[in-house]
Amino acid sequence: MKAELLRAFVLSLVCVVIQLIGGGASAQTYPNQELKNAILEKERYVREKQQVISSLRRRLIANQGAAAQVKFDLNNALYQQYKSFIFDSAFFYSNRLIELGYEMNDKALVGYSKTNLGFTLLSAGMFKEAFDTLNTVIVKELPDSTKVEFYALMARALYDNSDYNQDNYYSELYVKNANSFVDFAISLADPDAYHYLYLNGLRNLRVEKTDEAIQYLNKLLNADKKISSHEYAITASTLSYLHLKLGDTSRAVNLLASACVSDIQSAIKETSALTSLAQLMYETGDIEQAYLYINESMSDARYYGAIQRMSQVGNILPIISAAKLNNVDSQRRKLLIYSIGLSILVVLTVAFAMITILQKSRLSKKDLIIKQNNDQLREANTLLSETSKIKDEYLGFYFDSNARNLNKMSDLKKSIESKLLDKKYDDIRYVLKKLDLKKEHEELFNNFDEAFVKIFPNFINRFNSLFEEDKQFHPEKGQILSPEIRIFALIRIGITDSDRLANILGYSVNTIYAYKNRIKSQSTVPNNEFEDRVMNIQSKETK
Repeated sequence: MKAELLRAFVLSLVCVVIQLIGGGASAQTYPNQELKNAILEKERYVREKQQVISSLRRRLIANQGAAAQVKFDLNNALYQQYKSFIFDSAFFYSNRLIELGYEMNDKALVGYSKTNLGFTLLSAGMFKEAFDTLNTVIVKELPDSTKVEFYALMARALYDNSDYNQDNYYSELYVKNANSFVDFAISLADPDAYHYLYLNGLRNLRVEKTDEAIQYLNKLLNADKKISSHEYAITASTLSYLHLKLGDTSRAVNLLASACVSDIQSAIKETSALTSLAQLMYETGDIEQAYLYINESMSDARYYGAIQRMSQVGNILPIISAAKLNNVDSQRRKLLIYSIGLSILVVLTVAFAMITILQKSRLSKKDLIIKQNNDQLREANTLLSETSKIKDEYLGFYFDSNARNLNKMSDLKKSIESKLLDKKYDDIRYVLKKLDLKKEHEELFNNFDEAFVKIFPNFINRFNSLFEEDKQFHPEKGQILSPEIRIFALIRIGITDSDRLANILGYSVNTIYAYKNRIKSQSTVPNNEFEDRVMNIQSKETK
């Protein structure tokens, strides 16, 4: 009876361990191989764009003595390449286009060029400068095609300003004026053109007509008329937002991923699709993908060079980075739980094997007794045969099932099973003692350090400025942050609770207190001001 209870308990424990291991991958994910491939090929797309730019610049140099219209066209071609690629260059060429427009005394080209400059300033988050520039455009001197561009840009600027300010009074005025500009643009646009369909979709979105907005945007994506890669990305991103409002998260993620692929393949750096996708992945619990996408987004923002874009991404990056740290720590705890469960399983399996041997010994003794009683020999042999068959089939099922399940475990489990079959119990204990999470801790710290210094590139210098030179902290070779600096780096991103700090860093709470008190006592500022000074360290130096 005891043996049967033990067998049932062991089988239940095996099922629990398997469920725990399977549970580690239960988070909802939305794999997108096309996006993964695009990110891997990202540098190639950038090189191809740079080659196009280099060719245009050589042509511009070779045509310095050409007619003004030729130079205008070449500068415009360069601006189009740079407008969503590098802010400084886009700013330079849009201003150069304005100069050439004045030289040619062509008011339409001047208005077109100012519209381009307004787009560049708006993309950089420079709202005042964008409005100041666009307000100098004399709309009546523009051709209809440029008027559509101008009205669409004014609408976008007002919508963005409304979203940025979030003011109950002025935001409503911004949206009202933006809707008027959308109506102007729609009245002049070709009904099958990008601006007509997209602006209709955007206007319906703003007035909460979700179904109508989706119809316009779907028509744009499915239209026979080809739209640019960036226009496709903008449309897909907007559609993603609408599907997310309807609760269709899977469709929203797929649309955002398609937008990201389109932008990456076009080497577009001024984009919010990757940032939005990172946020959505974070909200659905897929921290790994969220961390990958937000870092790619920060890389794009730095490449584009606009402070506003870097600031927007920088507000989200620490949140996702902290979540990744907690996720790794959670995985470490799960591994410990798996190891403990596996150890218990091994001990119980050994106990079960010993009980089985004792049970076989008892059966042998019963055989001797049965053989001494000829009257009960046939009945006893039949019973023994049936009992042995059931026992063998049950044991065969158990060990076969156990072997299949254990084969799915890690190399650690395989090593334990091998030694268990050889009855090398001391070796099993040795293997279990070899469990070492030091490497995972190092990877955890290195991932945190890399993410942190991206956000706070001057943190080490600013932190050390709180100490005399001979008491400053410097990372050892191969490290990014020293242990002392890492504690206050975690505090800087908002992890101030000593229990959480101890849990993340693998220290005791007393050790955390000791570190903090020792560091504060060495500082040149009062202890009660030290953490405030650390929290005031900015992500970039203020000039």
